[in-house]
Amino acid sequence: MKVRAYNDSDKEEVISLWDECGLVVPQNDPSKDIERKLKVDPDLFLVGVNENGIVASVMGGYEGHRGWINYLAVKPSEQRKGYGQSIMQAVEVLLRNKGCPKINLQVRTHNEAIIAFYCAIGYGNDNVVGLGKRLEYDS
Repeated sequence: MKVRAYNDSDKEEVISLWDECGLVVPQNDPSKDIERKLKVDPDLFLVGVNENGIVASVMGGYEGHRGWINYLAVKPSEQRKGYGQSIMQAVEVLLRNKGCPKINLQVRTHNEAIIAFYCAIGYGNDNVVGLGKRLEYDS
């Protein structure tokens, strides 16, 4: 798998990947999420490509204090090939190069498989509660 920056022509394939991986939820419009990401550090939005097309994605973010990971996805038929670890390593390098000292991420509590994946690549439970407040509501 080759990791590269997201291109505008990737949009439909990326959204399809996210949908296949169960990342598209009613409260998030994936098209709007992509538009928002492209306005801030678009270099931290990566895709993984092989002979089957886009098989992985990750959105990194950094606001000067902490890094964030969103939309990590690996096509189910391509999982367990090291693609998730590879794309995470790529975004971690980019975040480190921006001066990021720590990366945070949120995982839905029922997603035990992805929690185990993150633990296996060095992430741990910070024993904090993730809170959120919607400032925009998609209709």
